[in-house]
Amino acid sequence: FCFQVCPQSTMLIFNNTTSPSSNFLLTAFPGLERGHVWISIPVCCLYTIALLGNSMILFVIITNKSLHKPMYYFLSMLSAVDLCLTITTLPTVLGVLWLHFQEISFKACLIQMFFIHTFSFLESSVLVAMAFDRFMAICNPLKYATILTDMMTTVIGLVICIRQVIIMFFMFLALKNMSFQGGQELSHPFCYFADIIKYAYSNPWVASFGGLFFQLYLTGTDLLFILLSYVLILRTVLSIVAPKKQQKALSTCVCHICAVTVFYVPMITLSMAHRLYSSTPRVLCGILANVYLLVPPVLNPVIYSLKTKTIRQTMLQLFQSRGSSRSSGRGLRGRWGKEKQISLS
Repeated sequence: FCFQVCPQSTMLIFNNTTSPSSNFLLTAFPGLERGHVWISIPVCCLYTIALLGNSMILFVIITNKSLHKPMYYFLSMLSAVDLCLTITTLPTVLGVLWLHFQEISFKACLIQMFFIHTFSFLESSVLVAMAFDRFMAICNPLKYATILTDMMTTVIGLVICIRQVIIMFFMFLALKNMSFQGGQELSHPFCYFADIIKYAYSNPWVASFGGLFFQLYLTGTDLLFILLSYVLILRTVLSIVAPKKQQKALSTCVCHICAVTVFYVPMITLSMAHRLYSSTPRVLCGILANVYLLVPPVLNPVIYSLKTKTIRQTMLQLFQSRGSSRSSGRGLRGRWGKEKQISLS
C-alpha cells in the first residue's frame, strides 16, 4: 500500500508515501502511563504463556501420529491462529509499555490492522469447524469417520482460508478510497478498525456502522451455527443413559464452550463500545481490547491441555522422556569420568 500527505491538511490517501505528520499515536492504558512498567509484567507473562502454550500444542499434535485426527487438526488450526494473533500484537504492545514507542506510520498501522482482523475472523471460522466436529462426534458417531475424513478436513480448512481472502478483499475495497486524519491518538497499543475509522474524513459514521454490520453479520452467523450445534449436542447428551458417557461428552464440550465465550463476548462488547457509546472511558476500551486479543490465546492452550486427556498425557510423556534422556546422559558422563580416573591412576 502507498500513501500521500496533502499539504493543505493531514489527509492520508492510498497513493504515495507518508510523512511523520500522518502517523498515529498508540496508547496502552490511557491515564495509567506511570504504571506501564508494572503493567508490563503481567502482560509479558500472558504473552509468554500464549506463545509457549500454543507452540506446545502444535508440537504435540504434529509429532504424535495418534493425534492425527479431525478433532486435533482443528485444535492445531486454533493454536496456529492464536499464535499468529499473539505475534501480530506483541511488538507494538511491548514497544508502548517498555520503550514508550507510541508513533506508528499509517502503512504499518494498516498492515497490522489487516493481520489482526484476518486472524480474528479465522479464529471465528475455526471455532465453527470445531463445533461441527463435536456435533458429528456426539450426535452422529456412526457417520463421524465416514464424513470427517482427512480429505474433508482439508476441504474445510481451504474453505475457511478462501472465505477469509474474500472478507479481506472487501475490507480493502472499503478502505481504498478513504482519507484519514494524521497525528491522532488511538485507544489501543495496536491498530483496530473501529478505532481508526473514527478519524476518517469521508462519512466516518457510515463506514463505522458498515464495519459493525459486516462484523456482526460474519461473527453473528458463526455464533449462530455454534449455538445451534450445541443445542443439538446438549439434547443428545441429556438423552444418554450411561452417566460416564454423559459426563465424558459434557466435559469435551465444556472446553469448546469456554473458548467460544472467551472469544466472542469481549469482541462484540469492544465493537459496540467503540461505535455506540461515545462516552465510554478510553481505559475501558483498552482493557476490553487486550482481553479480546490476548486472553483467548492464553486460555485456549490451558483449557485444552487440562481438559483433553490425550493431549495432557502426551505432554507428560514428552516431559518424562526428556527428563529420562537428560538423566541418562548425566549417568553416561559420570561413568565416563570414573573410567577416565581409573585409567589415569
